[in-house]
Amino acid sequence: MPSRQGYALLIALVAGTAVLAAVAAVLGPALFTGDRPTAPPPAETHAAARNPVAPANAAGNWVATWTTAPVGAEPGTGNGLPGSTIRNVVHTSVGGDAARITLSNLFGTAPLRIDRATVNTRPVTFDGASAVTIAAGNRVVSDPVVVPVAADSDLQVSFRTPRTSGPVTYHPNTHQTSYLADDKGTWSTTRWRYLTAVDVRNEAAPGTVVVIGDSLTAGSGSTTDANTRWTDVLADRLGGRYGVANAGIAGNRLLTQGSAGQAGIVRFERDVLSVAGAHTVIVALGINDVQQAPQEPDPRRIVAGLRTLTEQARARGLTVVGATLTPFEGFPTWTPERNAVRLAVNEEIRAGSVFDAYVDFDEAVRDPYAPNRLRAAYDSGDHLHFNDAGYRALGERVDLTTVERPRTPESDEL
Repeated sequence: MPSRQGYALLIALVAGTAVLAAVAAVLGPALFTGDRPTAPPPAETHAAARNPVAPANAAGNWVATWTTAPVGAEPGTGNGLPGSTIRNVVHTSVGGDAARITLSNLFGTAPLRIDRATVNTRPVTFDGASAVTIAAGNRVVSDPVVVPVAADSDLQVSFRTPRTSGPVTYHPNTHQTSYLADDKGTWSTTRWRYLTAVDVRNEAAPGTVVVIGDSLTAGSGSTTDANTRWTDVLADRLGGRYGVANAGIAGNRLLTQGSAGQAGIVRFERDVLSVAGAHTVIVALGINDVQQAPQEPDPRRIVAGLRTLTEQARARGLTVVGATLTPFEGFPTWTPERNAVRLAVNEEIRAGSVFDAYVDFDEAVRDPYAPNRLRAAYDSGDHLHFNDAGYRALGERVDLTTVERPRTPESDEL
């Protein structure tokens, strides 16, 4: 991957060449009898359905070059950020000749007013207007803006919030430096606010690989602004032919509400299946169900939850690749009993009965002489999360043939 550039370089690029870059309650007997859960989606999913993102085959082959999952309401922002300009810096995976953005007020309790928005200084409109109001719980997709977007590059998406709203829908722990400006100055931040997707128009790209995961997908332990998450490594290997969309949330769980974000089985429709141009899904969830309190002691429930995600994606014609759960001996929550749950889940994944294909992250990073621990060379220091070398090992482990499989007819009809 080319050397990563900080904000100063981003501004230079803008000024010069403009190179742009469900559901824990139903996880009971139905999951073990083979019946598919039919519970209605949560209210926020209904809201999103009223403002869907167009699929890849609509109006010029739109594919996601970047996404993030909304995590919650930002603490201390009960009135929003009135009078502030939010400058989100994101890193692209695939390029295009035009862009559009998705702004989310999912966790807001009042209408959100945006009166000015830009992508790398190019003005953005919404239904032809420069301003837009997003109702609480809703999201909005902008009009296309003709702006060159380069693959594997930093992109700045800015917008102003002139009025009191709040709280702010955000994603913390981004491992990317963004900025917040008001009449008192400009501050750096590692939070993405309101922005949840950047799509590009690309006639050649078959689609986007969408990854749902936890902190190991979000990149906890990786170097800030280096773009060394394993999804970034995967994007490099795909060489700009496909988008890669990261829906990882630190602390996220598959089955139940955890310390951060809605359970994976709840947010799957919104954060994965509705992504523009979704082509292949990679599922890397479950380790927090094993090790976080309250721990899930039954591996069958975790496996059943993973199968539920697979069924939902297959119904959209998408291929599903699942990741085995990685070692964590030495982390404070490790016990032999919890490790046995991890191993049992991995056994089912390797047996081929859960996903269409799997990537063996466990094998890629475990110590061959102590297989319940991470290799020291890959350990960020806490025995659960990886350093940059560990994330590279994960990204290089993915078999590209599994993510580049042709989409099925069902997916093209969406």
